[in-house]
Amino acid sequence: MGENASFWEGLIYAHPTCTTWKQEAEGSIYHLASILFVVGFMGGSGFFGLLYVFSLLGLGFLCSSVWAWLDVCAADIFSWNFILFAICFVQFIYVTYQVRSVAFDREFQELYSALFQPLGISLTVYRKIVLCCDAEVITLEKEHCYAMQGKTPIDKLSLLVSGRIRVTVDGEFLHYIFPLQFLDSPEWDSLRPTEEGIFQVTLTAETDCRYVAWRRKKLYLLFAKHRFISRLFSILIGSDIAEKLYALNDRVHVGQGFRYDIRLPNFYHVALPETPPVQPAHHSHHLQRGSPRRKPAGVTNCGSFLTH
Repeated sequence: MGENASFWEGLIYAHPTCTTWKQEAEGSIYHLASILFVVGFMGGSGFFGLLYVFSLLGLGFLCSSVWAWLDVCAADIFSWNFILFAICFVQFIYVTYQVRSVAFDREFQELYSALFQPLGISLTVYRKIVLCCDAEVITLEKEHCYAMQGKTPIDKLSLLVSGRIRVTVDGEFLHYIFPLQFLDSPEWDSLRPTEEGIFQVTLTAETDCRYVAWRRKKLYLLFAKHRFISRLFSILIGSDIAEKLYALNDRVHVGQGFRYDIRLPNFYHVALPETPPVQPAHHSHHLQRGSPRRKPAGVTNCGSFLTH
C-alpha cells in the first residue's frame, strides 16, 4: 500500500506547480484546431457520418501538428498529432472506398430509400441483399404473365419495383400488387425450404413492370449465413401478406348483404349459420400448404387468395 501511495503521490506532485500563467493567447492555428475538434465530434453514424468525423478530426490534428512545429517547437507534441492525423487520413480513405463499393443503380437506391433505410438497414447489409439477386432488375411487359395458375413453379421471391400486377384465379380478379410489394409472398410462406410447389393464381402485368427476384436456394443460403437478414425478410413478408389480406377484405361479402371482416370469424359463422364450421386442423393445413379450398356459398373467392 505504501508503494502504491508513493507512486500516486509522485505522479501528482512530481511536476512543478504552475505559479504563473502565460499572459498571451496561443496562435490562431491552435484555436482553429480546437474548433475543428469540437465540430468533428458532433458527427453522426453511418458512412457519411464517419466521413464527416474523420475529415474534421484529421484537419484538427493537422492544425495541432503545425502549431506544435511553429509555436511550441515540441517534437513529441508534433509527432503525436501528426500520427493521429495520418490515422484519420487512412480511415477517411478506407470509408470513402467502402461508400464507393456500395454504390447502387438508381432503382436499387430508390428501393433502399423507400423500404430498407426506414427500417435502419445499413448499406453493407443491403449490399448483401442486392448481390443475392445479382443486382439485376427484371422487366415484365404489359399483359405478360409472371406466373400461371397450376403451371409456374414456386422457385423465387420477387419484389415489385414499378408497375402494377393483376392477380386472378380461374379468371376471377382478386387484387392488385403495387410497387414495394412482394409478388409471391404467400407462396413463399406456404412452403418449407425443402418443399416444392406451383402457383394457384395467375399474375399478369397490367402495365410495364420492373421487379427484383431472389432465387429460393440462393436466398436461403443468405439466410443461413446472416440471421438478421432472415428475420428482416420474415417481417417484410408477413407484413406484405397482411396487406394483401386486408386488400381482399373489401371484396368479401356474405349472401345476406353483410360485409365479412376476415378478422372476425365469429361474425362470419353467425351470418351464415347453415355453413358447416371449418375444422381447425383442416383450416391450418390449407393455410400452411397453400392448397385450394372450396369456398362457402355466397362468399367470393377469398380462399383462393390464401393459396397465393
